[in-house]
Amino acid sequence: MSDKYNEKSIRLKYRNLTRVLIQKNLTVSTMESATSGQIASLITDTEGASAVIKGAFITYSNEAKIMNGVPADTIEKYSVYSKETAAAMAEACAFSYNADIGIGVTGTMGNADPANPESSVPGQVYFSIRYKGVTYAFFKEIPHQESRLMYKLAVADEVYDEIINIL
Repeated sequence: MSDKYNEKSIRLKYRNLTRVLIQKNLTVSTMESATSGQIASLITDTEGASAVIKGAFITYSNEAKIMNGVPADTIEKYSVYSKETAAAMAEACAFSYNADIGIGVTGTMGNADPANPESSVPGQVYFSIRYKGVTYAFFKEIPHQESRLMYKLAVADEVYDEIINIL
């Protein structure tokens, strides 16, 4: 187990992020697979979040990603676990909700995905942030976590750090 990620500090970071978004009058949307809505949930844990969050997609399956704007050929060419798919997710949700910021997250948490075994490597996460017409894509390796919740929070922590850098 890694001590790098602390649930309380991650929740405080997202309280800060939501306040920053409110202060800057920026809107946000997410398309989350691996984190299954955890980032949107963290953003909305702070009062006033309705001023900034436009909506979120939980797209656990490839079909859900495609239904919500991710090109099927991106998934076919690069795999569902790729920077390219994460970028398409961030772009699709920003477009769908007309949000200033789009966040896309895909990856494998504690065990390999039986639906995508050839490209599923536990702990490997891809995420992307779309902001002001520019898409930033990232790859992170998350060390083993004690629970699914801690995997989601660990990824959220990595996303937070990059959003703050971009803003």
